[in-house]
Parts: sequence; C-alpha cells; structure tokens
Amino acid sequence: MIELSQLMRLVDATSEVAWSGALFDIAHQMGFGGVMYAALLSKHANLEHPFLYSNYPKAWRDHYDAAKLHSVDPTIRHCMNSVLPLIWEPDTFRHADNHNLYDESRQFVKRSGITFPMHGCNGEIGMISFATEEMDAEEFSAHLTHYMADLSLVRDYAFDSSLKFIKARSHAEPVPHLTKRELEVIKWVMAGKSSWEISRITDCAEATINFHISNIRQKFNVNTRQQALVKAIALGIITPEDPHR
Repeated sequence: MIELSQLMRLVDATSEVAWSGALFDIAHQMGFGGVMYAALLSKHANLEHPFLYSNYPKAWRDHYDAAKLHSVDPTIRHCMNSVLPLIWEPDTFRHADNHNLYDESRQFVKRSGITFPMHGCNGEIGMISFATEEMDAEEFSAHLTHYMADLSLVRDYAFDSSLKFIKARSHAEPVPHLTKRELEVIKWVMAGKSSWEISRITDCAEATINFHISNIRQKFNVNTRQQALVKAIALGIITPEDPHR
C-alpha cells in the first residue's frame, strides 16, 4: 500500500520538475513505468496545449502532437464525459480511426494500461494514464486489482497538487480587462446567442454588439468570437457556470 509520505511529495513539490519526478517515482514503485498526465483549467480550453508531463517515448509524443491525434483519441473523449477509469483493451479502440491510433502507438511501445479521468470543483479537467510493459489480460487484471486503490489516490493527489502549477502558467499570460458590457456580451456568446439575439436581450443595436465583440477579439488577439470565448474561459475570466447577467 502506498505511504502518505510518498503522496505528500506531490503536495510539497515547489516546482514542476520536482512534482513530475515525484509522480514518475510513485508510479514506478507500483510497476507502472509509463505515466502520462494532462490537465486543463476548463474543458473548453485548447486541447492542444494542456499542462502535460509524460515519460512516454519522445518519438511517440512528437508523432501524436504532429498528427493531432488528440482529435481521435478515445481516452480523451472518455475522460471528458466520465469519471470511471478506462482499461486499455482492443474494444476501446474498435472504431476505424481509433484502431489506427492503437496500431500506431504499438509501433513505438507495446504496453498495457489504464486511464483515470480527473474533474475539478471549478471545471478543471484532465486525465492520467499508467502503463506497464505489455501483459496478458489475466496478469494485468491481477496487477490492477492489487494497485487500483493506490492508483486512485495518486490520481487525486496529483490532480489537486498540480493545480497551483497550472494556474501559475495561465497567470503568466496577461489577462485582458473587459468592461462590464463586454463581459455581459461574452457571457451571452457563451450561451450560444447571435449578435442579433444579444442586441434584443440587452436592448442595444446589433451594430453596437458587434462593436463590443470586435473590441473583445482585439483584446484577446484572436480572429473569431469563438476563439475569444475559449481564451476567456481558459484565463478564468468567465466559467461555463457563470450566470448570463
């Protein structure tokens, strides 16, 4: 059984390097030589740029990123919509695109593994995967049975202790100041309202709403209102749970 002192290494880590080193060491002690940790402050943030630490082969990570395989990775889709762990099995990758991903990954490394979703109190989301050298189904099931409770604890301690680093990264980017009206408009954009609908709701001219949206886009240095929305959520200016008024 994992000791509290090991978990506290994650909590007490004062740098990302110390934190990731503690995570890899803990997993290794349980027989999981491979770890992939990724988290975002919001499920609406850009999936291509998570807080990510992994000791998977660099060649595989480079290929995964270059091919944008996050768009077909079933483990990501699962973690967006579930809190249950996902054991890597052939059926997990039965869709054609997913099966190609599975085959490609096995060109770099053959492993058995499990992925745990992570969901925070303020909309944070993430996933952590633990992998071993490839085992047959019965052997891996026995290994998981022995370590499942410990892996769940590691997931919880890793997630909570990583948030300070994730938030520090987000604060490194200057946070634009939105006026009260711009904040109201971007919240209605988040609710899926068009400029015309927002103009009716706020009793403003549609041209005025478009003017505010243009200002918001300029402040975020983006080209579309949806990109501005994603950035506002990622920076914590608004959250999906915000009221519209």
